[in-house]
Amino acid sequence: MMKLTTKYIKTDLLSGMVVFLVALPLCLGIAVASGAPPFAGIITGVIAGIVVGLLSGSNVSVSGPAAGLIAIVLVAITDLGYETFLVAVVIAGLIQLILGFAKAGSISTYFPTAVIEGMLVAIGIIIIKKEIPHAIGYDKAHEGDWFALEKGSESGFFTEIINSINYAHLGAIIITIVSLAILIAFNKISFLKKIKVIPGALIVVVVGIIINELFRSGGSALAISQEHLVTLPTASSLSEFFGQFTTPEFSAFTSSKVWIVGATIAIVASIETLLCLEAGDKMDPLKRFSSANTELKAQGFGNILSGLIGGLPMTSVIVRTSANVNAGAKTKFSAIAHGVFLLLTVVTIPFLLNKIPMASLAAILIMIGLRLASPKVFKHMYHNGKHQFIPFVVTVIAVVLTDLLKGVGIGLAVSIFFILRGNMKLAYFFKKEKHNEGETIHIDLAQEVSFLNKAAIKQTLAHLPENSKVIIDAANTVYIDYDVLELIRDFLNFGSKDRNIKVTLKNFKKAYKMEDAVHVHSEDDRLLESEQVFEKEKVMVTQNN
Repeated sequence: MMKLTTKYIKTDLLSGMVVFLVALPLCLGIAVASGAPPFAGIITGVIAGIVVGLLSGSNVSVSGPAAGLIAIVLVAITDLGYETFLVAVVIAGLIQLILGFAKAGSISTYFPTAVIEGMLVAIGIIIIKKEIPHAIGYDKAHEGDWFALEKGSESGFFTEIINSINYAHLGAIIITIVSLAILIAFNKISFLKKIKVIPGALIVVVVGIIINELFRSGGSALAISQEHLVTLPTASSLSEFFGQFTTPEFSAFTSSKVWIVGATIAIVASIETLLCLEAGDKMDPLKRFSSANTELKAQGFGNILSGLIGGLPMTSVIVRTSANVNAGAKTKFSAIAHGVFLLLTVVTIPFLLNKIPMASLAAILIMIGLRLASPKVFKHMYHNGKHQFIPFVVTVIAVVLTDLLKGVGIGLAVSIFFILRGNMKLAYFFKKEKHNEGETIHIDLAQEVSFLNKAAIKQTLAHLPENSKVIIDAANTVYIDYDVLELIRDFLNFGSKDRNIKVTLKNFKKAYKMEDAVHVHSEDDRLLESEQVFEKEKVMVTQNN
């Protein structure tokens, strides 16, 4: 567990407030979408903020109920019942603890940068798309008030947006426009940018409440109805408050079906957490690295506790993390603070929170989405070359059109394809110069020669000219794969003899036992002859990763 510091406490408190404003509607919305009680989302958010925040090794990552698990959770609750489902959440936490102690978190280091960047951009696009209905007050009661755009017969990426426009509400649009103007002003106007005591997101929420209350007090049709405001469960007494907690049905602990659900949640939640952890480290303004294994342990403990008192499974969440970084967070104290704010407000002032227009919160999330999906990111990745840009674009499209895990999987497949394709290329410069007694070609092996280089080396040896003299130098090489050594031996024994190519091996370790090849020439004599008579011509065979 990392040590907390008070150096950035003011900034982190403000960041925690911003994340709280973003997390509150997400906790409720994910719970409802998952078929769980709304209060379950709050339980998860509080535990994810306070408990996981304390145990996590990340400085900026923020956890909460996972949108990526909605489909799995909804089916599980429907099939098992809520109390039995909670047992699966506890099991998922236990599995994550085991993965953490087994140091399985190291898998996160193998995610290519292009895929992580693509995931972030795609999430930004998805956030914008998902928040447009809230931003314009999507409500069937207002059908036809604005446009009569034809609805799609099937659900798709643009269908929800088109339908939302059909059902737009002017009052929500006004609040969204005002909110966006405030947020842009806090980002662009130098005077407002220097005001760190009051974050722009907090101003947006306060102004949104005031505008809607003015609409309501005047009896205006612009007033936003309760269904488009934050809906937080309220309790009139302490016993009623604790009555909102649910305990698991432990008799289902031996059910194989419950264990399958728990294992599924553990795997999906762990992958999402590791992806978001990598993305969070990339966004960290101080460029620190987080322990993936520590994070898995923290998430495991958090899920165990969440399942025991009626909460949903949690992961590290990129939306909250992005909001946290953009608000200026420097340490994990901001994540803990957001959990404390969730707990305090749900206990003390739920009635006030229920006055916040969803349009105000949508504006905050849309600005976060615009930062993630900035055109600057596309420009940056394009300049990194096609081997980075193509997997990046494929990941963006795949995540947007499918889901986070499937999209990242497709992006990883494309990245691996480019890695393999690059290693199969002839990674050398071949320049022919005729001499009286043939040519001398130097092949300098790279620091590490893996099986991925086998195709490139095979192509290189196959294209060597007849009657030439070849020096294969392993001076810079630390490791040579067995398959590559066998390839070189076969060339020495057969391929070089057939084309009258004289081969000299230089600086090969004795452990490689290359002296067993029957067609190797004397190194010292061959080098002396070649250096005195011929001009060196080098063919570099390197890993093209």
